[in-house]
Amino acid sequence: MDTEAQPTERDRSSRPGTPGVEGRSRFALVSRITEWLPGGRITLTLFVCLAFLLLLNAFVAQPFQIPSGSMEQGLRIGDRVLVNKLAYRFGAQPRRGDVVVFDGTGYFGDADYIKRVVGVGGDRVVCCDKEGRLKVNGRPVDETTFLYPGDTPSSVPFDVVVPAGRLFVLGDHRSDSSDSRDHLGSPGGGMIPVGDVIGRADWIAWPYAHWTHLTRPSAYARVPAAGHLAGAGAHG
Repeated sequence: MDTEAQPTERDRSSRPGTPGVEGRSRFALVSRITEWLPGGRITLTLFVCLAFLLLLNAFVAQPFQIPSGSMEQGLRIGDRVLVNKLAYRFGAQPRRGDVVVFDGTGYFGDADYIKRVVGVGGDRVVCCDKEGRLKVNGRPVDETTFLYPGDTPSSVPFDVVVPAGRLFVLGDHRSDSSDSRDHLGSPGGGMIPVGDVIGRADWIAWPYAHWTHLTRPSAYARVPAAGHLAGAGAHG
């Protein structure tokens, strides 16, 4: 006669490693938390969403409100842009034409600023040529697609070479922008360290009527690299 005891349903569910027990344990933990929190599941859901948004803001994307008219007419006062904080991670570097947000402490002022990158490390940036155009590494840059209507590339002449690891930045509304031109005689020569860049402005997110993707102007894509220019023996 077979006297071996047959496991009951309770015996099976209590065995170590049974998935059902783990699932019930997690469910019980969530239930205890929701019982403890005022508002229960709704409050817990709000906390989870808030934590997700904080992580997103800290490491992925951050909203930035345009505080002045220095980037008009593309970016207007009060517009909110989404700053891609991963754009220059994992070895990527800012490129000419990118619109970046950076910490201006010690260079521009104790605040965050938004400007367009005109020159990167090694570039020679000159303004202006005989036709009144900005030149980077000897190549004239056609800025008419984004420069504020009626503005010239610069009312202040300059001829600078950007140090390695730094950026020369200008506002699109040149007559209403305090940028690298205004700090040429200050520490750092108006060039901001790449390490102080918070991220690249990729989208105008608000107001809805201004919603658009911010792209790099093709004029900057045609500028030769500083190393290539030096190798060719030209300075422009």
